[in-house]
Amino acid sequence: MKMNRSPSPLPSPARLRPTRSGTTARQAGRGRITRRRLETAKGDSNSEDQNQIPKQQNSINELLAVMAKLRSPTGCPWDREQTHLTLRRHAIEEVYELIDAIEARDDHEMAEELGDLLLQVVFHCQLARERRAFDFERVCRLLVEKLVRRHPHVFGTTRVANVDEVWANWERIKRMEKQGTRQERSSAFDGIPKHLPALLRAEKLVKKARKAFGREVPVGAPSKKRPNRAALAGQLFEMAALAQTHGWSAEELLSGEIKRRERFFRRREAEQPR
Repeated sequence: MKMNRSPSPLPSPARLRPTRSGTTARQAGRGRITRRRLETAKGDSNSEDQNQIPKQQNSINELLAVMAKLRSPTGCPWDREQTHLTLRRHAIEEVYELIDAIEARDDHEMAEELGDLLLQVVFHCQLARERRAFDFERVCRLLVEKLVRRHPHVFGTTRVANVDEVWANWERIKRMEKQGTRQERSSAFDGIPKHLPALLRAEKLVKKARKAFGREVPVGAPSKKRPNRAALAGQLFEMAALAQTHGWSAEELLSGEIKRRERFFRRREAEQPR
């Protein structure tokens, strides 16, 4: 999703005669122009003042004002039609494009793709602001509070010896945050995004199972020798090819197996003594 059109500049004030005090009306009105710009950045998306995009503000405020203008009655028809649901897969696409730029070590492309990803954040915040649910400021504030709260070894007095202790603290704090809320996780297997690609979801599931049960995770017969990375990669490709030969979707097959394994892990978890 690209934004190629630059915002229109503020109209120049007409030539004005000097006042008695020697100052021009242009100077006298400078404060009013500044106030108008601030109101444009902060005003309602339906306000006529949003035709004036503030140029002297920092880039974040300008971005928010541009997004509000795009959603306004005089904005872009496509942007006005969007909802949280219609946009939901755009963020996934932008992340994949960002990964391509990172792996290509292309800083210019990385900066552009990060901007496209930021656009998704700003777009959703504008939609939520129109619903009076939350806005960009609240999203940023919640993120700041979370980062400070989950890094007590940086912003508090907690001491850690290694990265493992950092992760242990993070998970402990996260559980405390969600306790008693709708997001409380009663199972070690909660919290895996259901829309992850199947292979990535399988990795997450196995990782959580090993945390819950230790290294003894029933995932099939163990290999007698240490697998070679290249050989394993080849086997994965061959399995996908075999599925395709039979007219099956490897993604769907693995997704179904993941659901079966997760049900098994949850039953085993429930049988463990508390």
